Amino acid sequence: MLKASNSDHLNIEVLNASTNNVNKASDNNVQHSGFCEQLKQREQQWWQARQRLIALEERWMFWFGENSLIMWLMWQLVSYVLVAIVLMLSSKLFDLQLYLWQYMTIFGAQTLLFAVTLGSKGRLANRLQNNIDSADFVREQALNEMYILASDIILPAIHASAPISLQTIHERYRSHLKLASLRRLLQKEVDAGRLVLGQYQIEAEVLPPELADEALSPYADKMVYKSLVNIS
Repeated sequence: MLKASNSDHLNIEVLNASTNNVNKASDNNVQHSGFCEQLKQREQQWWQARQRLIALEERWMFWFGENSLIMWLMWQLVSYVLVAIVLMLSSKLFDLQLYLWQYMTIFGAQTLLFAVTLGSKGRLANRLQNNIDSADFVREQALNEMYILASDIILPAIHASAPISLQTIHERYRSHLKLASLRRLLQKEVDAGRLVLGQYQIEAEVLPPELADEALSPYADKMVYKSLVNIS
């Protein structure tokens, strides 16, 4: 009877230990799933902020860059042509007759509006620059939040597996992060002196988001990261 009792006691302990392991594994899976969902949300916010920043910078270059005066004059010429076409169509459709002084008044008002807008060019450029600075701050904040989340699980695993290529990392986490997102997170580790990348330093972050992954794809398997952190 004593032997049976001891055997039952051992079986119960083994069963409890097994149950605890299953519960811990289940908790880890839930925690990992929640972490991945947060990481994907931060990544989406980062890409949206990055896309807005690129659009604003392109707008600034178009309207306030080195050749901006030519663009302003060209668009003013286009506006003259559009207004002339509208006036001609209106006179034909509605049988309107405009006198010469009326044409001169319309085009004079248009020219005055252009002169006022051109005179406010500096103020408009400053306003757009403020929008660019704000978008850049939002982008950097979203990236930092994504980096903090990745530091909990992804980056320690990468250090432990290094040397490892960007392509291998992407294949491991492709259900969570895009190729360009992983490269940017790893670049922060490189800047912090925790990883080193020997070759193929691709600045895909300057490209529009829809082109960033395509630009990195041919080089991802050759971009090998080596860890400078001792993982015990």
